[in-house]
Amino acid sequence: MPSFESSPQFEHGLPESLGVLLVNLGTPDAPTPAAVRRYLRQFLWDPRVVEYPRALWWLILHGITLRFRPSRSAHAYQKIWTEQGSPLLVHSRDVANALQSHMKARLSGAVHVELAMSYGQPSIAAGLDKLHALAARRIVVLPLFPQYSASTTGAVFDAVTSALRHRRWVPEFRFVNHYHDAPGYISAHAANIRDYWDRHGRGDKLLISFHGLPVEMLANGDPYHCQCHKTARLIAASLELDDDDWLIAFQSRSGRGEWLQPYTDKVLTGLGESKLARVDVVCPGFVVDCLETLEEIAIRYAELFVNSGGGALQYIPGLNARDDHVAFLTRLVEKNSAGWPESSPDWSASETAREQDRSRQRATAMGATQ
Repeated sequence: MPSFESSPQFEHGLPESLGVLLVNLGTPDAPTPAAVRRYLRQFLWDPRVVEYPRALWWLILHGITLRFRPSRSAHAYQKIWTEQGSPLLVHSRDVANALQSHMKARLSGAVHVELAMSYGQPSIAAGLDKLHALAARRIVVLPLFPQYSASTTGAVFDAVTSALRHRRWVPEFRFVNHYHDAPGYISAHAANIRDYWDRHGRGDKLLISFHGLPVEMLANGDPYHCQCHKTARLIAASLELDDDDWLIAFQSRSGRGEWLQPYTDKVLTGLGESKLARVDVVCPGFVVDCLETLEEIAIRYAELFVNSGGGALQYIPGLNARDDHVAFLTRLVEKNSAGWPESSPDWSASETAREQDRSRQRATAMGATQ
């Protein structure tokens, strides 16, 4: 017989609220081989991330990958780690806190924003538990992945539904699938790039780099590749760039199989060999700065470009907690919570409180003890 979580703290007439679960990919707890190994074990075992047959992949993962990759990755994390911890976690918390403030200012109802990670801590299950304790009967799940992929957004959906399937009282929830072409997302990136150029001048080329995926995922119907191209085109159009002013590429490939092309490192090698004085790189698939932007692009690929004969590579920071970025996320949550009480302009805190009191009185009259 299935077992469902009970709610011992349940009381009739508890004030309900809107919950926002903001989800990013995740990060190790520390820049050490042991911590990275724990993180990679969870991350790389997800069948959404690696679509190999499980028995074969278990042998590869435990026999090869987890023996060698943690030390290399830990060394990379050590280059960018801060006193506050992992940059991805620090920036994601900043976004969550800013989103909470924006939501409180714009919506009349009770709103609670919780940050969660697909892998590592804080977990998606823990974030949902916190929202449950805050009586969030309606939840918007917002993965911080503008371009949909089964390996990222799909994995969030799996984790959320897995955590909720054991709940006795399942909340209403709405799931943000993607926002790769949303005007507010595009305009925030264009403004971020213009601000950087105003402060530091403009390079000879703008390289728009996205995280790569095995090409077979595209062949199997994943829309990620197409959505990345649309994002890049829209950003370039918003900046009024000519076709010769910008390029698109894909980074962070691993293994021997074919991944989405062109590869960022190969593109930068070619630009360096052509003696380009300066290339600017922006990574709109990463909404906050992380290992892939701060170490892979800003350090390793910057060195690669110079060693190939180029002048300088300038990494344009991610959106992080920029006000226009958070304002866009706020509007995105409002759009996806439309029609719910907390998002309604007609919501009245006093009337809701009175109705909750009447509900408690009716429940007590019918024999309820809580």
